[in-house]
Amino acid sequence: MPRPAAVFHSLFDDRMDGMASDFHKPALFEGSQFEGFQGGDDPATINRVAHETATALLSRVRSDPHPEVIGRLLTFTDDHGIDAIAELWARASAHSLPGSLWRIYLLRVLIRQDPQNAGYVFERGAEAIPSIDPVIAGAETPTGPKEITELADRILRGLFEGDFAVALERAAAFCHIMAHGCATLADDAEFGSPEQATVLTTRALRFETIGDELHQSAALWRHDALD
Repeated sequence: MPRPAAVFHSLFDDRMDGMASDFHKPALFEGSQFEGFQGGDDPATINRVAHETATALLSRVRSDPHPEVIGRLLTFTDDHGIDAIAELWARASAHSLPGSLWRIYLLRVLIRQDPQNAGYVFERGAEAIPSIDPVIAGAETPTGPKEITELADRILRGLFEGDFAVALERAAAFCHIMAHGCATLADDAEFGSPEQATVLTTRALRFETIGDELHQSAALWRHDALD
């Protein structure tokens, strides 16, 4: 079984320095880029492009959810890198369509870069969390690398061919479970590695924040109020 410190460090922090400048190649990113991603220079232009591209993409695919098209969307970041998505949507409001799409794509990349450790953190959270979030997330148990990767794909696929709000709720539940897993690992590390415990606690709060944002976006979508 992986050590708590090794688990979290591998999942978030063992990344290439900086981002690849060539958007046609897959790009890894540092843990700091999980907290925020800086896009272009003109906020108004970025906001307009973000909303136009997100709306056009979602409307087009959901009107005719062809399996091959959805398959390409699922694997887009595998072929082109997360920075290609970030250029469009990373700076959009959390409670907007592009902001929601960005968060779910980012979660999928985090999982696929280290599915073994992602599954471990998820399992720790699912075992301890006092809620029905594991049921909502819908991961198979036990949750190993294969199961956590399939969950990430199912959540993303649900945006394009299922109930959009349900997909957001599943992603929110996933984040809450991961937050609980990180918090549990932080407790384990508190005495032996207080610095690592602090890092884990910070990550838990960030996962919790993203989960809350996606949950609110799901409610807005149901009321036709997601920006």
